[in-house]
Amino acid sequence: MDGKEQKNAKASRSRAWGEFRFSVIGQLLASPPESGNLETAIIELSEKSWTHPITGSSRKFSFSSIERWYYTALKNNISPVEGLQKKTRSDKGNGRAISEEVKLILKKQYSEHRYWSYKLHSDNITSATKQAKQEGAPSYPTVRRYLQSIGCFKEKYNRNKNRVGYQKSLYKKDHFEIRGYENEYVSGLWHLDFHHCSREVITSTGELKRPLVLGIIDDHSRLLCHIQWYWSESAENLVHGFTQALQKRGMPRSLMSDNGSAMTSGEFKSGLKNLGILHQLTLPYSPYQNGKQEVLWGQLEGRLMAMMENKKHITLKELNDMTLAWAEVEYNKANHTEIKTSPLNRFLNNRDVGRKCPPIEELKSAFREETTRSVRKSDATISVEGKRYEIPYRYRHLPRVTVRYAKWDLTLVHLVDVNSGKNICQISPVNKTQNADGSRKLFNPHEEIKVIDVDDDGEVAPLLIEILATQAQTGFPPAYIPKDE
Repeated sequence: MDGKEQKNAKASRSRAWGEFRFSVIGQLLASPPESGNLETAIIELSEKSWTHPITGSSRKFSFSSIERWYYTALKNNISPVEGLQKKTRSDKGNGRAISEEVKLILKKQYSEHRYWSYKLHSDNITSATKQAKQEGAPSYPTVRRYLQSIGCFKEKYNRNKNRVGYQKSLYKKDHFEIRGYENEYVSGLWHLDFHHCSREVITSTGELKRPLVLGIIDDHSRLLCHIQWYWSESAENLVHGFTQALQKRGMPRSLMSDNGSAMTSGEFKSGLKNLGILHQLTLPYSPYQNGKQEVLWGQLEGRLMAMMENKKHITLKELNDMTLAWAEVEYNKANHTEIKTSPLNRFLNNRDVGRKCPPIEELKSAFREETTRSVRKSDATISVEGKRYEIPYRYRHLPRVTVRYAKWDLTLVHLVDVNSGKNICQISPVNKTQNADGSRKLFNPHEEIKVIDVDDDGEVAPLLIEILATQAQTGFPPAYIPKDE
């Protein structure tokens, strides 16, 4: 019997006792003995052997016990079985054998060491009470029952237990209830996540490597909007898969994902902002907040990957072909036990708050990061990811400019107006070979070019003329002794 069966058996013991006791004295209630014969009837029942309701062994029950059961059933005429059940102690779960001081120590000890066993907690409490010269250290069963009664269960060791994000997740789990949720409308909320493959795949060079799959599902319908395998969890691959989901299913109102580097990259966040999609991040170390994605991965591993376990060698293309076929033919069309219909049927027939997807050119332009760059005064160029780009010479006076680009596609870099956020113009990398021909554009071709005569002896600046005049008005000669003039 596993843990779940034991828990169910323990929960039904009280009911089993009530049904058993009623079966013993039920005949007395159905056919009450004549006046003066009740004692004789109970004696006969006490001499019989009965099957114990819990252990299944054969045993007898005393006269007083059967008599008590009989009168208890009479008092509970409406529900005699319920009256005959074993009563729960009124102080159960209150930790009556634990003092308030020890309870505080136990709670503090658990908050600092969640991965300790109940036995280790009990041993440390015993040691702590001895050192504090306190009497009556609680026993191990008492400590275990008390911790379980207040929801303090043993957790797996987490190497990130001292990180701020992990501590925040623990605080939220300890102080707030966890509930399942569902968005009311189709495309009101999408979920997105990466998942590591359970098997290795052959690369183009013949090596074995574990890919990752990107899955995007609609919260309301559970429809798998798009799924695709990649070699890495990068912003480029994320945008590549997400834009395909947008083109297939339209644009959602909001998106939920974890705090992965790809999901928090500048390109992806800017793209969601430009498309008007609200980005909701889950709390670190809290996968239950994105539980529908975890259900998807269970289906992926339990059905799809299980069906290809006998195939030794598989390429990334073959894996993607089989995954997309499984998603569209089985997963999206199969009856979902929770929503009582198929994801595709619910996606098509329920109210949709999504929007039409823009053309692919606008999608590529949206998923780009905005940043500022210093303009080099000598040749009016800026540096973008280690490459020099020329900006229009009319903007050479600006100390810094804002540019928009994606790290994986440096062929599309735009100069951006800071105030409006619109693209001013596209800029290109410096072509030094082309610049070597010596031809240069004039700033203003209609303005007459005046050549300065170097032999022309001009005058000094007006301020210096004024200073010399002021000095002359004093009537004093310059305050120095001439030499070799």
